[in-house]
Amino acid sequence: MPGKPSQPFITQISVEELAQRLSSKDSLQLVDVREPHELAIAHIDGFVNLPLSQFPDWADQVNTRLNPQAETLVLCHHGIRSAQMCQWLIVQGFTNVKNIAGGIDAYSTLVDPSIPQY
Repeated sequence: MPGKPSQPFITQISVEELAQRLSSKDSLQLVDVREPHELAIAHIDGFVNLPLSQFPDWADQVNTRLNPQAETLVLCHHGIRSAQMCQWLIVQGFTNVKNIAGGIDAYSTLVDPSIPQY
């Protein structure tokens, strides 16, 4: 991903809050930046997969694939790659981006143990 001129503040959301938001059927835009082989092991339904390793393949389409004004929650394994994606989305003009703290690993541990850990 290209360098960032400044580090925007990233709002965090807990995995417990994610579970509550998913069950309430709120209108959310969900993005998972993990790799396809990671999704094959563990995933949460409803997330669009935009793997960071494939950034050149989808970066120029992000504003047509995603709504910059929609509340956007970003997931990865532990919360590091998703934080990078959040920073990039904010620079692209997305106005309501939140990083899922702890990623799918924390979601599996704290919310839904049926999701495999890896």
